[in-house]
Amino acid sequence: MKVNKSQNPLQKQKKNRKLFNLARLKFKQNPFTKVLPRPPRPPNTLHDTTAVALAIHHLNHNASVDMVHRIQSNGEKGNQVEGQKTGKKWTLRDFEIISKPIGKGRFGCVYKARETSGQEVVALKVIEKKYLNSKKNLIYQLRREVEIQARLRHPNILRLYGYFHDSSRVYLVLEFAPQGGLYQLLRTNGTFPAAVAATYVRDVAKALVYLHANEVIHRDIKPENLLLDAKGVVKLADFGWSVKMDPEVRRQTFCGTLDYLPPEIVEDKPHDKAVDIWSMGILIYEFLVGSPPFQSDEMDETYQKISECKITFPENMDPLAKDLIQKLLQTEPGKRPTLQTLLQHPWILQNASKQTPTIPTQIERK
Repeated sequence: MKVNKSQNPLQKQKKNRKLFNLARLKFKQNPFTKVLPRPPRPPNTLHDTTAVALAIHHLNHNASVDMVHRIQSNGEKGNQVEGQKTGKKWTLRDFEIISKPIGKGRFGCVYKARETSGQEVVALKVIEKKYLNSKKNLIYQLRREVEIQARLRHPNILRLYGYFHDSSRVYLVLEFAPQGGLYQLLRTNGTFPAAVAATYVRDVAKALVYLHANEVIHRDIKPENLLLDAKGVVKLADFGWSVKMDPEVRRQTFCGTLDYLPPEIVEDKPHDKAVDIWSMGILIYEFLVGSPPFQSDEMDETYQKISECKITFPENMDPLAKDLIQKLLQTEPGKRPTLQTLLQHPWILQNASKQTPTIPTQIERK
């Protein structure tokens, strides 16, 4: 009797291991690989200077910044951005760096800076052009990131105010999030109470509803990419792996962060916006448990767990939270609920606060 290899679990296991070995080989050969274990993160990554200048020049949004942005902080209104065409170009002399690096991304370091004419505080992402020589597609990736983020206007998405460049660096002028990232807050506290977790999840889901409505897939949802502004409002950041959706094309790029990869990416299958919905399930689990559900000491074990979607839940987990996570973490992308369904789930409705959660350095627990 012949065995159908496509239905043989042993053959499937060997195929998954082969895919993992290929990914691991790519990781060793290329330190700027798109699949990132956490922690630690791989080194930061951003053709020659002429090519970079040409690519930036052709961006649709003020590549050389013929607009000076005036950022106003005004009580209840929060940060407002107004553009005034003045013919002036931003340069590094228009900013004062007032901190050591406050963050590191794939393409460079982020500094707290002050815009000298208006004394407004921003985050300045500094990208060394020499890193662009490492891979040919990094110019395209940077251009895509800027083109997407510069157009976004949502209270739960970090603003990109502008950008400029000189002979050796590219600078992105971003909204400053003074309360930092959720990853560090989560590491400090271990887990989040249900009310805090549900509020953040709800607001990130709203940001994703906006992104998907504007045909953008983020593809890298995780605590490291969620920041808090001065009022504690969560802001989705880092659009380095984001792409525009094409109804005629399902993406096949092998990208993301290891613990948050969905089965379709692990198994090298085409993917679409459903990858963001999978990530929401991982995010809820990590908020409530303190670690991702498929985290393992070995990368191949993590890949295997993701592919088989084997989840271990704590005995004391809220049944409603467990139900939502199980519905989001479906191996078949088409079986995952919509973001609107997520927002109407009882766990969200019963726990999410109408007010922005006030999070001290150490979350108080009852």
